[in-house]
Parts: sequence; C-alpha cells; structure tokens
Amino acid sequence: MTVRVLVADDQDLVRTGLSMILDAEPDIEVVGQAADGKTAVELARQLRPDVCLVDIRMPGLDGIEVTELLAGRDVLDPIAVVVITTFDLDEYVHGALRAGARGFLLKDAGPELLVQAVHAAAVGDALIAPNITRRLLATLATGTPSKPRPQPTTPLTQREEEVLKLVAIGRTNAEIATELFIGLTTAKTHVASLLTKLGARNRVEIAMWAYDTGRVGH
Repeated sequence: MTVRVLVADDQDLVRTGLSMILDAEPDIEVVGQAADGKTAVELARQLRPDVCLVDIRMPGLDGIEVTELLAGRDVLDPIAVVVITTFDLDEYVHGALRAGARGFLLKDAGPELLVQAVHAAAVGDALIAPNITRRLLATLATGTPSKPRPQPTTPLTQREEEVLKLVAIGRTNAEIATELFIGLTTAKTHVASLLTKLGARNRVEIAMWAYDTGRVGH
C-alpha cells in the first residue's frame, strides 16, 4: 500500500529536498506541495493525503494552526500530521503536539527517520526523534495543560503503568516487548488499552499524560 504525502514548507529547497527523499521510497508518493499554511490546508482537504508533513513556521497559517485544522479534536475526519522544525525545543512544538500532531522531527533528522515518521503516522502511530524525546516531553510537561488531564476510565494495571512509562520515554513497541520480556503482540495490546483508557489519540498524548500526572519525572 502506497502512503500518500503532502509536504508543506515555505523554503523551496527544503520542500523539494523532503519531497525527493520521500518520492524515492517505493511505497511513498508525494501527492502535493505547499509553500504556506493556507495552501497546505486547502490541498490536504482536496487531496486527502495519508500524511501531511508540515513545517512549524510558515506564512499565513503556522504549523500549529494547520495541525489544529487538519487533526484537531473537533475534526471529524482527521488527517495525520507530522511536524518538522529547525529547532528541537521550538516553543511552537508544544502547541503542535497538543493540537494533534502525530510526530515531531528536526529538519536534519536524516532520510531514514523521516521515512519512519511518515510510515508511523500513516498507521496511526507517532514518532518523535529519539535523540530529543525525553527533553521534548519533559519540556511539554512544564507547561500548563490546556485542560486538566482526565483520570483513566478504568484504573491502569501494574503492567500498563510499566508500559506507560516506556512509551513516555520514546520506546517503540518492539523495545517495550524486549524490556518487559513480553511478546510484541502483547505490547501492542497494552498500548492500545492505554489509548482507550486515557482517551488518547496517539503515543504522544500517552506520553504527555504520563508527564502531566507525575508518572515520569522531568
């Protein structure tokens, strides 16, 4: 199955470079490019790509506003958004992730990580560049949540608490399975249960919930 991607960045060189990297993959197709946020939203709604790769700083609508319009809580049919930026502690990243972004990457992350992030977002997962996961999520947690974090609908089991902490520090399902000596399918089941119990849309929101509720130290 081919993953259809829209690339939005106001720098021509960056936008072209990202598109070339993605188009070189046999199972990824760049279906559109946008140089500003307004065009990105219009094209996304018209083309319905699987993933939108969106720069955090663009003229017109910035990356946060684009994310909110395409993937916010009030969007009935959200589109996966991966945010890219030059700075790993950009003040806008906080807002973009809370708005519903499924991933966060630095522009110098490299082709492999870029492709991984697109694939992860396409299947409903989330990827944050591993080298900045801890610092980024800890930074997010120092801000005041837009809304108080709700308690789970059903109390978390001891195993789910363990999985929660590993998700919060950026571990993949495979890494969680290895560290807890459980099967990959079991790890995926625990993550799915956390999504349901916490009312989270993706792993990023699970991680932010863990920080906001003091499950993981800053």
